[in-house]
Amino acid sequence: MSNITKIAMIGTGAVGSTAAYTLLLRDRMDELVLIDANHQKAVGDALDMNHGMPFLGRARVWAGTYEDCKDADLIIITAGAAQKIGETRLDLLKRNASIFENIIGEVIKYNQDGIFLIATNPVDIMSAVTLKISGFPSSRVIGTGTLLDSARFRYLIGKELDLDPRSIHAHIIGEHGDTELPVWSIANVAGTTLTLDEPVKADIFDHTKNAAYEIIQAKGATFYAIALAIDRIVAAILRNEGSVLNVSTLLENYHGESGVYLGVPCVVDRTGVRNVLPISMSDDEKRLFQASAAKIRETIISLNLH
Repeated sequence: MSNITKIAMIGTGAVGSTAAYTLLLRDRMDELVLIDANHQKAVGDALDMNHGMPFLGRARVWAGTYEDCKDADLIIITAGAAQKIGETRLDLLKRNASIFENIIGEVIKYNQDGIFLIATNPVDIMSAVTLKISGFPSSRVIGTGTLLDSARFRYLIGKELDLDPRSIHAHIIGEHGDTELPVWSIANVAGTTLTLDEPVKADIFDHTKNAAYEIIQAKGATFYAIALAIDRIVAAILRNEGSVLNVSTLLENYHGESGVYLGVPCVVDRTGVRNVLPISMSDDEKRLFQASAAKIRETIISLNLH
């Protein structure tokens, strides 16, 4: 295996370009190729980033084609139709599924050994689409899942308690979307049970779940925090960290759910998703989790992916 670390970023819209810039700032790779249906946009982004190299260092950044996915350690996909004001993530499905069919088909002509990291919404379903089309093992097809939702959740809890959100241990699991759920039963600060009133909990979760809609209403798109979430997953993979991250993965008998992509705590390292952590849930949480799985499974079945 080459010592050169290479990332292919497919899609240079708001999320893709911001994620690419974040990866560049944090020196995650030696080579970064930007690929977009609008090639001139990718050219412009690459040129803009290259002009900053005297302030950064050694990375090679260029606008390329699918052939440039060859030897990429990671293929990150942010391409797809943008979420519109008032549109749910699942409304995006049919438009983005057809886009992915073309993208994945092109990538696998040149790369059979990399790891797919999917950020396009609805991310759980797009991850399942990628798995089906690519034929890759599920460990190497990862969705950003509920990592960002969990970060929003921890931020809001930390804000309420006046604590550093990095000290909050709390999870959002399930669909990255309307049926996601908070696992309050195991939320804690350094092992100490959170003592929050039920109305406060409800408000925190409401703002967590609807954060994307609030941001889209205000400025049209979300991209800073998801770029940081992508960077966090990339770091865990390329550094072989074995970090626990709430990414979307194919479940096998996880609280009774199988054959569906959902966001749950996973151990992420150089192999992709090394294993899934079966966290405990209350009966109510398990019921909500199974309802989330049922919704995603029903949608996937309607696409005839199985």
